[in-house]
Amino acid sequence: MGGALCLSVSAILVKLAGVDAATTAMLRCALAVLVLVPLAIGEQRRRGCLSRPGIGWAAIAGVALGIDYAAWTAAIYQVGAGISTVLINVQVIVLPLLALFIDREPIARRFLRALPLMLLGMSFVGGIWDVAALGMRTVTGTLLGLLAGLSYGAYLFLTRRAALDEPGRVIQPLTWATASAAVTTALLATFTGGPRLTGIGVRSWMLLIVLAVLGQVVAWLLVHHGSARLVPTTTAALLLVQPVLALALSAAVLSEHPTRLQILGAIIVIAAVAVANGLFRRRTEIQPGRTKPQPVHTDDAGITRFRDSTGPSPRRGDGPF
Repeated sequence: MGGALCLSVSAILVKLAGVDAATTAMLRCALAVLVLVPLAIGEQRRRGCLSRPGIGWAAIAGVALGIDYAAWTAAIYQVGAGISTVLINVQVIVLPLLALFIDREPIARRFLRALPLMLLGMSFVGGIWDVAALGMRTVTGTLLGLLAGLSYGAYLFLTRRAALDEPGRVIQPLTWATASAAVTTALLATFTGGPRLTGIGVRSWMLLIVLAVLGQVVAWLLVHHGSARLVPTTTAALLLVQPVLALALSAAVLSEHPTRLQILGAIIVIAAVAVANGLFRRRTEIQPGRTKPQPVHTDDAGITRFRDSTGPSPRRGDGPF
């Protein structure tokens, strides 16, 4: 939730900075690397170096993140902050499906039941059903937003997998991924004339620094730390709060007041996230002949592994981890 709050500020900072999309995407990552490198060195001394496969997976994840940023930032200027933020949240489907097909992690039935409500609520929040807003949307912007969402889901999956394979190391993978994303966005910027570093005012530089620190470093450290302790459907559902928060912040900062339909959509998204995470479930009593789950061990990342005393030891994809 903390990571989603930080990410929700990103679209507003992008608009306030007023820098072109390609330059914004590149500087967001490049400036964040400057902050992450000393933190990564400190983690390396405490936890040890990231393995070569870990560096490779982080670099691949960074390519997905770079595509996400480049496409999403461009979509903001074409379809607006609200709709673009909604479109990238197709990750709510991408992340669980990747975990299902690659890691064989099952999808909870309550998540499948809540998924139509999530998608409906997101469409309301983004103003997709608002006929008056049709003039500001273009096919290109919508496709860019969907491309960003697909890359977003791939990035979340790859980083979560890396965190599970190398517990206790969060900052180093993020540093490699952010550096890879900076290179990716710089290469993609060449197709639009390249990054434009001249003519950026002091105010815009300050906003870009805040975007890098808050929307990249702090946000992803929180998300990566939390996603390793949650099943993919929970992570994907919680991040859906991002467009709702972005809607509220846009009203407060940019005076972009939501319509009634958008407010209704926000309520639907919050309710659907609650349903998907089992907040409305009854507490079930322990069945006769079974005991409470007993802790097996606590790993280097501080994650306590459980098993039922009458059942087998857990495997990846079983239970809450």
